[in-house]
Amino acid sequence: MNPEKVGQFIKKLRKENNLTQKDLADKYGVTYQAVSKWENGLNLPDVSLIREMSRDFNISVEDILDGQVSGKKKNHNNKLMYIMIFIIILLITIFIIHLVNDNNSFNSNTVSSSCDEFKVSGSIAYDKNRSAIYISKIDYLGCDDTTEYKEIQCSLYENHDNTNIKISSCKKSDDNIKLSDYLSSVELNIDNYKQACSKYNDDSLYLEINATRSDNKVITYKIPLSINDDCQNQ
Repeated sequence: MNPEKVGQFIKKLRKENNLTQKDLADKYGVTYQAVSKWENGLNLPDVSLIREMSRDFNISVEDILDGQVSGKKKNHNNKLMYIMIFIIILLITIFIIHLVNDNNSFNSNTVSSSCDEFKVSGSIAYDKNRSAIYISKIDYLGCDDTTEYKEIQCSLYENHDNTNIKISSCKKSDDNIKLSDYLSSVELNIDNYKQACSKYNDDSLYLEINATRSDNKVITYKIPLSINDDCQNQ
């Protein structure tokens, strides 16, 4: 143990912590002259004071007596730093993998009609929490029907727990138009619908078409929609 080296180390600790000799003296209940003697290597603090310094400055007693921070502690600190970096990288990697898997968790199935008068083409994309429905084409198979309607509207419904819920609706046609001509321009696109695909029962989705004739009589068509059975198992 070198008193001068210990003294220089104490002086270094004091300055790093913005303390004067008097501040350090008051902290440990000694005179500033005693602190001056420590720093000049003329005397050493009592063992009890060295222990207090060890706790206050977060260094070991051995480091104070050696007059330097040991390489062992530096290596320990470096090891802890590397462990923390590894943990952070691992957590970021796990988060990214989870995010990618979540974004790629959507499945898709076709949507079609289950009646003889209409042919419906569409699709449904879904995960375990929500679904998106797209009806791309509706063909009216009653080609010999030349009736012109003064108003037509097509809506998509879900029958859930015996309650009919309107999901989406197409713009009304207010012109004299045949049903086949109106449906040729109909598209329905529903994004981020709250219902999961597995909640749809057979024919729980359906299209409803209300066509109003010139005599104000309303003709209603209900078109049940079918989804691939695999959807029920998701």
